[in-house]
Amino acid sequence: MIDLPRSPGFRLDGLRALVTGAGRGIGLAAAAALAEAGAHVTLAARTVSEIEAAAGAITAAGGLARALVLDVLDTATTRATIAAQGSFEILVNNAGTNRPKPFVAVSEDDYDAVLDLNLKAAFFVAQSVADGMIGAAHGGSIIHMGSQMGHVGGLRRTLYCASKWALEGMSKAMALDLAPHRIRSNTIAPTFIETPMTRPFLDDAAFRDDVLKRIKLGRLGKVEDLMGAIVYLASPAATMVTGTSLVVDGGWTAD
Repeated sequence: MIDLPRSPGFRLDGLRALVTGAGRGIGLAAAAALAEAGAHVTLAARTVSEIEAAAGAITAAGGLARALVLDVLDTATTRATIAAQGSFEILVNNAGTNRPKPFVAVSEDDYDAVLDLNLKAAFFVAQSVADGMIGAAHGGSIIHMGSQMGHVGGLRRTLYCASKWALEGMSKAMALDLAPHRIRSNTIAPTFIETPMTRPFLDDAAFRDDVLKRIKLGRLGKVEDLMGAIVYLASPAATMVTGTSLVVDGGWTAD
């Protein structure tokens, strides 16, 4: 008789998840995926109407979800608000922005807007959630939404690349600091995903054609392409995975 190993599985029943930038696009997909896997999801963003509608849709579909108004750029308020929620087992650090410009045209305001949201806010949101995880002594999974541009360079993307490369390094170092507490830190690095944020860029036919030439699978990404990766990194199936990046880029970075 062979004693077969059993998969740890991908269910998240009984776990609490926080998703930032959850009102639309990748954040909404992350929240929906986690809820479908059984997690109780808190959707955080600045726009009340968006996150309330999103949480309502997840609840109507049979999931567990609630809305939390949160401006992650306000570090002190964010820290206090997260602490007041109790501990989470899962964080999807998703809030982000982009201002594509030629390097010589980038202003200090552009720099602050992109780096403050994509890096500084991500750092302190993760720190706040990790504090709760450590205090509750239950371990957890921190998932940073990076980009393929955290692995390669891109035209007119100096700020975005700087923020996403930094996020990769931050996540690796964070994984080392948090490993003794059974808290994992990883990134997901998507290619161009059709979302409200990317739509204005992809409406440019020449830009869209160039992107499609670089994605070896021959199509743009959809938010659904990221949902499995998010659930995997959050789940018991990934309890030995930390300090790495799950690249979901259709082969862009393969050559």
